[in-house]
Amino acid sequence: MLRAIGLAAAALGRTSPNPVVGCVLLGPDGSPVGEGFHRGAGQPHAEVEALAVAGARARGATAVVTLEPCAHQGHTGPCADALLRAGVARVVYAVPDPNPHAAGGARRLREAGVEVVPEVLRAEAERGNELWLTAVRAARPCVTWKFGGSLDGRSAAPDGTSRWITGQRAREDVHALRAAHDAVLVGSGTLRADDPHLGLRHAVSGRPPLRVVLDRAGAVPSHARVLDDAAPTMVVIGRGAPRPRLPRRHEVLEVPVVDGDLDIRALAGELYERGVRSVLLEGGARLAAAFAAAGLLDRVVAYVAPLLLGAGGRPVLDDLGIRTLDDALRLRLDEVSRVGEDVRLVLRARPLPGEPV
Repeated sequence: MLRAIGLAAAALGRTSPNPVVGCVLLGPDGSPVGEGFHRGAGQPHAEVEALAVAGARARGATAVVTLEPCAHQGHTGPCADALLRAGVARVVYAVPDPNPHAAGGARRLREAGVEVVPEVLRAEAERGNELWLTAVRAARPCVTWKFGGSLDGRSAAPDGTSRWITGQRAREDVHALRAAHDAVLVGSGTLRADDPHLGLRHAVSGRPPLRVVLDRAGAVPSHARVLDDAAPTMVVIGRGAPRPRLPRRHEVLEVPVVDGDLDIRALAGELYERGVRSVLLEGGARLAAAFAAAGLLDRVVAYVAPLLLGAGGRPVLDDLGIRTLDDALRLRLDEVSRVGEDVRLVLRARPLPGEPV
């Protein structure tokens, strides 16, 4: 199963709106006879890839797969049926499929006489497919807030300077993080202050994420770097605001304005309908606070630099309206690692199924 989880990870950021899935086929003697992973929407699923490698050796084999084999007809046929046709005798899977349109493969296999063993290494497989699983269960994209800051929680010095708080290794790591997400999102304040590009650099390969800019007034500058040809961009404006004229490959999306701000819940729904299953929130403090206050923050990836800026520095997060410790937004610490001279923390708003509470 660990091998299947590793195979699935090879396609992170490339399969939406589908999950990442890995599969290993073991012959009757326990030796590997085939393996595969889902490479992208419309392409063969992991089980089908592994069966193609195994050929006739799949008869009597055990299929080890990270997600319950699907039972529905989409761009490709049901994986449960493919396993049955190949004569697989046993199926071991990690995570039950939460998608009601695709679930049911385990039941179909059992009814056909195949031995089915569920939820093997579920917690590990949940983590590897966390972005998609969270999105499907919530019917909105999984939102990760990324920030770089000082040890005392500041994103910029009192004079506004912020390049570079974190080091080169951390900045390179951010591009790999972008590549794993379907969309990267910033507000108009960050756009005007930093003119970010939001593409992939530092030799990071993969499909560039959709660049999403929240600009309620529709005043995105025509020279903004996010409007180049490196990746598609979506400019989100308030309903009734002037529509900016963008190059052809880019899109303008109107959403309602609530209490003077864009309705981010409506935005999340629109992105989900467009196949976006994961969003990386990159700027700035006010936008991050809005997502946190709305209960739309699922994960935090923090790059903490070994420096102090003091109370005059710009905080990484705006006021959440929290006035007592009992009301604090508490996160679960998942990973701690050193990235160059900085520390990378990965935190989660809630436990994944299969993990201890």
